[in-house]
Amino acid sequence: MNKKELKRRRMWTYFIDATEELIKTEGFQQVTIRNVAEKAGYNSATIYNYFAEFSHLLFFASLKFLRPYFTKVTNEMNKEDDPIKKYIITWECYSEYSFNNPDIFNSVFLMDLGDHPENLLERYYELYPSDLLEIPEELHPLIFDRNISSRGRFALSGIVADGILSEEKAEELNELTNLVWQGMFSNMLNNRAYYSPEEAHERTMKYVKKIIYMMVDEN
Repeated sequence: MNKKELKRRRMWTYFIDATEELIKTEGFQQVTIRNVAEKAGYNSATIYNYFAEFSHLLFFASLKFLRPYFTKVTNEMNKEDDPIKKYIITWECYSEYSFNNPDIFNSVFLMDLGDHPENLLERYYELYPSDLLEIPEELHPLIFDRNISSRGRFALSGIVADGILSEEKAEELNELTNLVWQGMFSNMLNNRAYYSPEEAHERTMKYVKKIIYMMVDEN
């Protein structure tokens, strides 16, 4: 690795670590270009020498806060063999962590990152390779795919493989469950819901489970 690339990596970690610290100490809403630059000891313009968009920096820092989620969903998935229960587990973990950390989840999974966001993930795990080693490779599509529909299809693959649902029915289930979560999450993120994170999670899972078992029973 040449000196230019070493410097680039070092500067990336300076700004990512500064952003992470600001989120911890002052809250997500207080993270601005100016505050990050001051925290890292540089001027604001320097950040754009290393990050094409501010959303990219938020994405990298937010990934660090999802380590507990990645660990939990990995551990819980490994405990279960039944494909329907596995699918519910993916929703339980995703729903719980998303409603408790809406800004973090928005930055990682929903925010517009421009072209080829998968390249950002590759860069992150080049900088923090130990984070990737803790997650089985077979679960990478479930956790790292930013497209909610694609993640849902992967989570449903066992149900389809066992003949519990057809591809067509699984696609309907995927769309319905995603719409339930997206509606509640949008309300939470935009302060339009009167539920606590726990209530939002419970209500979302209530409807998600109803849809799952209804479609399984119909099949």
